Amino acid sequence: MIVLGVAGSLRQASYSRKLLRAAGRMLPPGVDFVEYDALKQIPPFDEDDEPEPGDAVEKWRDALAGADAIVFATPEYNASIPGALKNAIDWASRPFDDTVLRNKPVAVIGASTGMFGAVWSQAELRKVLGAAGARVIDRELPVAAAHEAFDEADELEDHDLRLELDGILVELLDNVRRRVAA
Repeated sequence: MIVLGVAGSLRQASYSRKLLRAAGRMLPPGVDFVEYDALKQIPPFDEDDEPEPGDAVEKWRDALAGADAIVFATPEYNASIPGALKNAIDWASRPFDDTVLRNKPVAVIGASTGMFGAVWSQAELRKVLGAAGARVIDRELPVAAAHEAFDEADELEDHDLRLELDGILVELLDNVRRRVAA
């Protein structure tokens, strides 16, 4: 089983990326975690380019199609989703009849330095992914004060947050198993 991890922040040392990698390390044996690390390469969505979207878009779509499930870790920019992440989802959602997100099990988690832990962006991202055809788990993981939330090994320090993240991952993998069985 392959779980694709996508950080909504382009910054390599972002808290979203730390959270995403912490999630990847929590996955059980037999589940491969692959981090997608090329959002920055995806051009702005333009319908004129849909017939020939280019290599970056094709690689993005291939990464999504090749995954059994996806975990998105998002920061919150101006109370919403980062533009690069929204743009990538727009590309993935097209053409709608053949979207690589159709029925794909997806979880959304988030981290921010603020006191709400990217709750608004997580809600927005779940909405956008659902509209694009994904099967989105209706749970969130708000990691507030992210600049203080990780230890030196980049693990979540808060026990309750680790338990919640584990529960989200278990539900995501259960969704994959049910999809395969169906």
